[in-house]
Amino acid sequence: MNARQVMSLLDLAAPPAWGRTRRLAACRHIEDLHGAFRRSVPRAVADFVDGGAEDEVTLRRNREAFERVRLVPHQFAGAAGVDLGIDLLGDRVAMPVALAPTGIARLVHPDGELAVARAAARAGLVYTVPCMGSVTLEEVAAAVPPGTPQWFQLYVWRDRGLTRELVQRARGAGYRALVVTLDTPVSGARERDIANGMNVPPKLTRAAALDAARHPAWWMRFLAGPPPALENVRDRTPSATDTTTMEYVGQQFDPQATWSDLQPVLDAWPGPVIAKGVLSAADAERAVDAGATGVIVSNHGGRQLDRAPGSFEVLPAVVDAVGDRATVLIDSGIRRGGDVVAALAAGASACLVGRPYLYGLGAGGEAGVTRAIELLDGEIRRTMTLLGVGAPAELDDSFIAAPSALERRI
Repeated sequence: MNARQVMSLLDLAAPPAWGRTRRLAACRHIEDLHGAFRRSVPRAVADFVDGGAEDEVTLRRNREAFERVRLVPHQFAGAAGVDLGIDLLGDRVAMPVALAPTGIARLVHPDGELAVARAAARAGLVYTVPCMGSVTLEEVAAAVPPGTPQWFQLYVWRDRGLTRELVQRARGAGYRALVVTLDTPVSGARERDIANGMNVPPKLTRAAALDAARHPAWWMRFLAGPPPALENVRDRTPSATDTTTMEYVGQQFDPQATWSDLQPVLDAWPGPVIAKGVLSAADAERAVDAGATGVIVSNHGGRQLDRAPGSFEVLPAVVDAVGDRATVLIDSGIRRGGDVVAALAAGASACLVGRPYLYGLGAGGEAGVTRAIELLDGEIRRTMTLLGVGAPAELDDSFIAAPSALERRI
């Protein structure tokens, strides 16, 4: 089958644009987008996005921690309107949300990271471009208007030369901040992927072929373009094949990395450096003492250490430890605007979201990412209005109810 034939089949399989627009508009919240996402992509891809490590205890704790929060309104507070704009590490952004780094986005939709970057730029938000992206960091930077603030996510890999090279490339492409991921000395055991025989790039196994019959539009789009690959590091292996690149990356996670290994990154980078993967006050202090400008309270969306605490559970302790010296951000488990408001009230400067925009990407490409952002924006505004708050800076822990005696015993 040639490319023209594939594109013809794609046109037949894909819903018309008006149908996609109507379907996205009908999504009332992120969970609606989640349902549309799972109907749009093969099960292996959906589980790749949704899954956590091992028994997924941490994955569940992330949501449970937010669901336990009780927000207390300040009635008759005279808040005439809501302005969500904040200053975030030197840039003005439209709301206290940034888009988190999520690898290999072209598994979800062929426009991948480019669609995410364009939607974020149009909404006035920062996108954290992943090191393990399926589009090069230079292509993502070029996809948005000049001056658009973007961050680049980095691992301190065993091949320190690769780490230095990526820092230099990100600096040359105009990224504003580096987000250094701390919590990946080895990849977590994502057992859904193991059970599904998930490969990167996907291979048309018998099970995948049966699933393809239920998701023809996804498969036609997949077949029409080059297979997703780790484009930022493909040239590091002699043959630059997808298999050898994945093997190479798997060997690069470094359990021997220490805080001293952060220093060469700080020396080579002129802007903010944010440490991602902090789950204790002690590690937050170590990161800031090492020179980090900010920290992200994160358990990698439940995809690394299982039985770790939910991110929101440890946020107040991290804020108390370093909030006066560094910007404190949070990710993992955020699905509602109320979650964002709760995190701000607990002391975070902003939140990063990952799965919510991937749901939109899978359900409707760039328009779906925009819809995810719109939904969160509307929920944050409504929640703040109901609390009697006109700006994120007005939120503090007086808007969060203390746990009851029964909750403390539980």
